Amino acid sequence: MEKIRVAVAGQPNCGKSTMFNAITGATARVGNYPGITVDRLEGRYRMDGFDIQLVDLPGTYSLTSYSLEEVVARDMIVDERPDAVLCMIDATALERSLYLVIQLMEMEIPVVIGLNMMDEAKRKGIRIDTAKLSRLLGVPVVECVARLGVGKDLLMKEVAATAAKHALNFEPIKISYGADLDPFVDRMVELIEAEIPKGNRPPARWLATKLLEGDEIIAERMHAHGSIADRLEKITAEAEKAMETRTGSYPEAIIADRRYGFINGLVRQDVLFRESDLRFDFSDKVDKVLTHRILGPLIMLGVLWTMFYITFTLGAAPQGWVEDGFGWLAYLGSTYIPEGLLQSLIVSGIIDGVGAVVSFAPLILIMFVMLVFLEDLGYMARVAYMVDKVFRIFGLHGMSVMPLVMSGGMPGGCAVPGVMAARTLRSPRERLATILTAPFMVCGAKTTAYIMLIAAFFPQNATLAMFLVVLTSWFFVLVVARILRSTVIRGEHTPFVMELPPYRLPTVRGVAIHAWDRVWQYLKKAGTVILAVSIFMWAMMTFPQLPESETAEFDAQREQVAQQVQAENSGMDAAQIQELIDQRTLAIDELESETALKNSIAGRVSMAIKPVTDLAGFPWQANIAFVGAFAAKEVFVSTMSTAYSMGDVDPEESASLSEKIGNDKAWTLPVVFSVFLFMLMYTPCMVTVVAIARESNWKWAAFSVWGMLLFAFAVSTVVYQVGSAL
Repeated sequence: MEKIRVAVAGQPNCGKSTMFNAITGATARVGNYPGITVDRLEGRYRMDGFDIQLVDLPGTYSLTSYSLEEVVARDMIVDERPDAVLCMIDATALERSLYLVIQLMEMEIPVVIGLNMMDEAKRKGIRIDTAKLSRLLGVPVVECVARLGVGKDLLMKEVAATAAKHALNFEPIKISYGADLDPFVDRMVELIEAEIPKGNRPPARWLATKLLEGDEIIAERMHAHGSIADRLEKITAEAEKAMETRTGSYPEAIIADRRYGFINGLVRQDVLFRESDLRFDFSDKVDKVLTHRILGPLIMLGVLWTMFYITFTLGAAPQGWVEDGFGWLAYLGSTYIPEGLLQSLIVSGIIDGVGAVVSFAPLILIMFVMLVFLEDLGYMARVAYMVDKVFRIFGLHGMSVMPLVMSGGMPGGCAVPGVMAARTLRSPRERLATILTAPFMVCGAKTTAYIMLIAAFFPQNATLAMFLVVLTSWFFVLVVARILRSTVIRGEHTPFVMELPPYRLPTVRGVAIHAWDRVWQYLKKAGTVILAVSIFMWAMMTFPQLPESETAEFDAQREQVAQQVQAENSGMDAAQIQELIDQRTLAIDELESETALKNSIAGRVSMAIKPVTDLAGFPWQANIAFVGAFAAKEVFVSTMSTAYSMGDVDPEESASLSEKIGNDKAWTLPVVFSVFLFMLMYTPCMVTVVAIARESNWKWAAFSVWGMLLFAFAVSTVVYQVGSAL
């Protein structure tokens, strides 16, 4: 079977990743806004003796290294030289979309064009002569509708045929950049071809244009070839000076103008037709309301409120079913496993620990479905547009909203992909500010903790409480971003330029796949990381056990109570007397459990840091949970569940975790607010810290750990102290 390697390229919102999914059957994350794909994904397609490996590249408007996604896409094509490039383009924006096609063809790479969104183009009165476009460009052009999978098989046939036809050679497109600039291009091409062997470099003409465009990455790479780099820089400087003198412009602008001129001349050859009475389309009309300077933000807050209301309303019943299921498992464990360490491990460590996290899966699923629907609909791009003016005041960029939303700006995200998505920001300073504040968002892991705490303290106002938590997270993101941009990350604000994609009704299958993919990651984490940490934390909260002398003292107290009850109620039957003994000794059992927990390693750690955490009012159980949650924020829930279940006598009759916490008098209102804020802002989980280090460096990763920890503790301390005083 012949193997073919294909890069799938395209501009943001052209349906590139959607077609990639349709072809490969994979579940690459697809969102209807720029910058969602920041890492390449791979998939396979087999047909007629061909094994086609497809690489889904980040969406990019061009191949000039203005942003990280452009560098990632270009490097794969330049360095790995795929057999062909499948370039998906938006039929409703043909002229703009062809700009990337032209740049690909200049690289001497065989290209197949997927003319996507043909259904939308026809609805808008746009007609494209596909056959003529193919003939003029000299490459295959296939009409398709990615979201429905229309055209995928024909695309693959053309890819296989094109790769086979041009296996030895491919004639690139050659655009004239004008009489003023062409001589400089020719001089550079002649020098490159004479000094650098063809097998060690990309096409000479493409390199020349990149250098004239001021591409710093390409210029740096040329230094590996010795003194030729200095000679090319000299020609580039001559060209810049000549263009400024003769045209008042500069090479990069002239090259871009010439490419667009070529495209304009192409479509004017009876390739593109528009109906003369074409009016504003549906998206334009809707945007007049959704992006209105007053109505827009109000609608956005209304959408957020509605998401929480639906989540808590619809999710209550299935969450109860899951909790009952784990309660039944705990009852079985307590009934059939003899009392001792094994029963404690199974019931308190595993079932209660993991069950507390898994029980929130129905709510997470509902929230994910709504979030994915809004992303694929195209609404999130409008959110970025609306918040840009506010973000600019605080030193962030409008495009920062995408990483922040992915991190949990609308609860249910994850800071890891959010941090990685910050690559789409061109300014290194704005990118770093976004990376460092993204962990403040209410990710899926924090969502479970807040749902638990809200159920404990604000059960009648769950929607309002969650709504305020999210608004608080955004508030602190902006405040901290302003502090960072005014101190350690100073720099100018970059302009906001973003395409607002047309609204597209998501498919049920697409929403289901993407939502389930997120929930599955959540459940997989519960069954692996959370399970392992829950067992570890159980061991930390179990050993060392109480000395025999203390255990004997508690046994003596219980025996004394039993004798007293029997003496006072000698006329009752044995069952009634035992019930009274159990009631009277319950306080002793709870005290023994608490004493044993404080005697454990985790308890000793908690008590050791208690003089400090008392400033913020944290209960000692929360101290343990916060330490464990550094591994993963879901561990906060499982650890609290383990801590509050260690003394349960009958798991079948025990209260839910939220009820146990709500009944604990240590949790006063100032304590609740203090814990809420600390959970929101303290140290990111370990995986997020690694992601921050990879996207910046370990210095900033360490800063995120200690800086966020100290800031969160300071805020919590102020809130607790002021609240207690009032």
